[in-house]
Amino acid sequence: MLRGASREKHIAREIVMSEHTESANAGLIDAIHRNAGLTIASGVVLIVAGLLAILSPLVAGLSITIMVGAMLAVSGISQCFLAFRAGAFGRALVVFAVGVLMTITGFYMINQPVSGLATLTLILMAYLIASGILEIVVAFQLRPADGWRLELFNGAVTLILGILLWRQFPLSGAWAIGVLFGIKMVFSGWAFVFIGRGVKKLTSEAA
Repeated sequence: MLRGASREKHIAREIVMSEHTESANAGLIDAIHRNAGLTIASGVVLIVAGLLAILSPLVAGLSITIMVGAMLAVSGISQCFLAFRAGAFGRALVVFAVGVLMTITGFYMINQPVSGLATLTLILMAYLIASGILEIVVAFQLRPADGWRLELFNGAVTLILGILLWRQFPLSGAWAIGVLFGIKMVFSGWAFVFIGRGVKKLTSEAA
């Protein structure tokens, strides 16, 4: 009887969770439908911005560097303020030191965006190489399951891209961040456009 009652509770919980998920999905679709025009317009803006970033990768890369520097500086100042409130020379000394480091790094990237862009490119190279190797390892672990070849291909492309950036460094710093960020914005923009049009068409057919 205890097992039966536990199973019934589990089934009831799954039904409730399923209803909540369906309700949330319906709410999201409804919200996108009400703002379908804005969703499509946002997608178009992202596509245009992404194309501009691809055409002017150095300008886009420097802009991204300055934005990252500003975020680091604001975060660092906030962290230092929090450390002072908690007692900077007590338990919050490490927090204060990290905040100072973030602030200095942020202002350095704002004042020296070219050097900051080179640093971001190095971080990107390390990420792509490490991510590519791990994805290849995961692909072989998944073999012979469906999709392992796609995972292997994805890992190989990621690894090759990281190696190409490394071989062309520091010249790659002039284009890598801007181009990759631009491609990301173009894909995100197309996703917004297709989602907006798809939801609008779906709700129109339902009506």
